[in-house]
Amino acid sequence: MNDKYLRDIILNFMIAGKDTSANTLAWFFYMMCKNPLVQEKVAQEVRDNVTCTQQETNIDEFVAHITEATLDKMHYLHATLTETLRLYPAVPIDGRTAETADILPDGYRVKKGDGVFYMAYAMGRMPYIWGPDADEFRPERWLKDSIFQPESPFKFTAFHAGPRICLGKDFAYRQMKIVAMALLRYFIFKLADETTSVTYKTMFTLHIDKGLPNRAIPRP
Repeated sequence: MNDKYLRDIILNFMIAGKDTSANTLAWFFYMMCKNPLVQEKVAQEVRDNVTCTQQETNIDEFVAHITEATLDKMHYLHATLTETLRLYPAVPIDGRTAETADILPDGYRVKKGDGVFYMAYAMGRMPYIWGPDADEFRPERWLKDSIFQPESPFKFTAFHAGPRICLGKDFAYRQMKIVAMALLRYFIFKLADETTSVTYKTMFTLHIDKGLPNRAIPRP
């Protein structure tokens, strides 16, 4: 163990445990602003599945009623977060280094030490993989009879795949669901400026360039 090793571990925790979830939630609320009908569907699912007293007005009281069983019922929200990650993966470019020489499925020979990278951002928008509506934000593609249906991680690569698939995947979903549920229960979100062009900033993770100013309007 040395300073470089400790630096890499700390950076890994910061990127994997903080930036990924925060960035995904930012893109999620951008998608909610651009798709108000989807936003209302998520809000309705929250109301349908979180049972609170009539006197409940405090966000802390509301969050206290969110159980593991409740989170597991939030199929539409899960689909919406997943659709966000398909179009805006937290890590847009990922890869691995070959430990031994190998031959890829297409016949390409990889030597020991070669780096193999893939672009999750581009893959999420390929009609070859996702069909002719690949560019569309459509959470329903993940649902069958209103139940979330996962895809192969080798197709939906936001959390990588295989033996080194993201260890924090389930925790990240639960964390993002709780934040999204709490905010959409109390607020309607709209972009502060509908004419602003929103794009990404090239970094390790997929940040929104210049942030995302929103208006949070209290729900009636």
